[in-house]
This record gives sequence, C-alpha cells and structure tokens, in this order.
Amino acid sequence: MTPETVLTIMQQTLHIITLLIAVILIPALLVGLLVSMFQAATSINEQTLSFIPKLLITIAVLVFAGPWMLSLITGYATRIFEDIPFLIG
Repeated sequence: MTPETVLTIMQQTLHIITLLIAVILIPALLVGLLVSMFQAATSINEQTLSFIPKLLITIAVLVFAGPWMLSLITGYATRIFEDIPFLIG
C-alpha cells in the first residue's frame, strides 16, 4: 500500500464525512439564524426558543436524509472492503 493510496482513501473519507455533516448542520444553522433574527426583532431572549427549532429540524433532516446517508456510508464501506485485495497486493 503506497502513501498515495492512503492519501486517496483519506481524501475520499473526509469528503464523505464533510458531505454528511453538511447535510445535518446547514439546515440547523439556517433555522438558528432565522430564530435569532426573530429574537432580535422581538427582543425575546429565551434560550429554548433557539434550541427547540434546531433540534426539530435536525431530527427532520435525519428522518428524511437518513436512508441516503446510510446508503452512502454502507456503499463506501463496501467499496473499501472490496478493494482490500487490490490495496494489499
């Protein structure tokens, strides 16, 4: 296994991790931004007002995008395991 192969595998892994994290974090960040703009406009300083919508949107994203995320992870793991003979020798 050459260093280039290891770097390629790490690059693919980081790409998949970044994609999976972005799918979860971007909607939560957008909802947090909207809630904080609402809080600034109405002068409401309740901490749970920003936490609950972010929690709900994160759960909704996991429900809707969960199967796609799982298939992405399992496909990558299957590809890695199938490539082991080629990576070793």
